[in-house]
Amino acid sequence: MTTPASRPSGAPRVVVIIPTFNEIENLATAIAAVHAVADVDVLVVDDNSPDGTGAVADSISAADPRVSVLHRTERAGLGQAYLAGFRRALDAGYHVLVEMDSDGSHPAASLPTLLSRLEGDDRPGLVIGSRWIAGGKVVDWPRRRRLLSEGANSYARLALGFAVRDSTGGYRAYRADVLRAIPLDEVQSHGYCFQIDMTRRTLDAGFGVAEVPITFRDRLYGTSKMSTSIVVEAMWRVTVWGLARAVRRRTTPRPSSTPPVG
Repeated sequence: MTTPASRPSGAPRVVVIIPTFNEIENLATAIAAVHAVADVDVLVVDDNSPDGTGAVADSISAADPRVSVLHRTERAGLGQAYLAGFRRALDAGYHVLVEMDSDGSHPAASLPTLLSRLEGDDRPGLVIGSRWIAGGKVVDWPRRRRLLSEGANSYARLALGFAVRDSTGGYRAYRADVLRAIPLDEVQSHGYCFQIDMTRRTLDAGFGVAEVPITFRDRLYGTSKMSTSIVVEAMWRVTVWGLARAVRRRTTPRPSSTPPVG
């Protein structure tokens, strides 16, 4: 994982992490779209795709030093793929780590906005490309998927007590110090609840979360990895986290309003 010498000296080192499983029709386009708007590195994390996505990634990497590939031997879920990518990127010394889907649903054109917002005066630790704030929208999604996403985000806000509108959103940029402050070995989420999990952990670690609007488009090629089991995992884990939060609030002593004596 190298950084071209043409980049400004002292600029934050940025890597876009793209997890893949059977995305042979989409990967090259996704990487090209990233490099059309930003001179950043790309780390492809392939979960042993049987369709040859990993070989395509290797071919792109051989031709472009900005692209590297992490091959995993089994399909262990989106969350575990990202965690493997985080560890590789942190070891390599990157300052900013970006999550991005390989299917074209996350607009590469919004990447400069995410990165700019991360460097804002309030210095958020995490910036999410949000579908559910003013200016954000979803294109070509069936009504059922839209209602599922909106409902899941509403439930997460209610159960976990935060104001983030799109905590399930997977287009996001982290400062490296945030991920170093989170015990990644304790993160067990696999499906898209991984994003909710990382949002709450970022907030619990004392970092701010900001959202910028994006236009999310449904994939043109390939098959969505969403399944009933992924939704069930998310709702179950959010409920457990919410109950644990409620217990902590009830058992944490409140500061006394009576001045100390003496």
